[in-house]
Amino acid sequence: MSRGVVQSLEMGAKSLAPKQARSRESLRKLLKAAAEVLGQHGVDGATIPRIAAHAGMTPGAVYRRFRDKEALLEAVILRILERQTERLEVSGLTVASAGRVPLAVLTEQLIGSMVVSYRSSAPLLRAMRQFSQTRANTPFWRKATRLEVAAFERIVDLFLAHKAEIGHPDPKTAVPVALMMVIGTLFEVIVVSIQPGPLDKFLPEDAGLKRELTRAFLNYLGAPSSDMRTHHGG
Repeated sequence: MSRGVVQSLEMGAKSLAPKQARSRESLRKLLKAAAEVLGQHGVDGATIPRIAAHAGMTPGAVYRRFRDKEALLEAVILRILERQTERLEVSGLTVASAGRVPLAVLTEQLIGSMVVSYRSSAPLLRAMRQFSQTRANTPFWRKATRLEVAAFERIVDLFLAHKAEIGHPDPKTAVPVALMMVIGTLFEVIVVSIQPGPLDKFLPEDAGLKRELTRAFLNYLGAPSSDMRTHHGG
């Protein structure tokens, strides 16, 4: 290969790199804006013009990347689920490290973070669920399901690091069921409920909800809660 051709290729690569970086940044801004609009305005209100304006782009620029609103929302939701998995991976909470934390403390921490996360992201989670239900059995739905299952399995494995402390006769079944009960409750009382319902007066504030869900989770597993440890220790 001649020297001139090599120099031409090097110059081309140098000019391409900034363009690729700008393209990635532009896509990141667009997906971030779409997620924010989806959370603020719901599926129906997440229009291409509104998302484009929020991202500081023209609708035409959005359509050059995505054929329609559905394709854009699919990319947004998959990215949110991917980042959820990434956060679990970089959190430093491994099966080994989880095993060194008392089960009651681990449960309090994880359920507490779930209550905070569901509360702060309720409108977005509601819109994501609504959109995903309309895309059942599509390639998007199957990929989203795989990501959700992977994140769920990772959390289950953290709890199973304490299998020896679990009094339930079948920990491998009990942990997923207990976790689904917590998730289902949070979805019902925080995400699904847009207006106060008739039973809301019986619910405690978030701190109390965290405490009661933690107690229910541990009791179902047949494991002592932290307040039981304190009582017996005193």
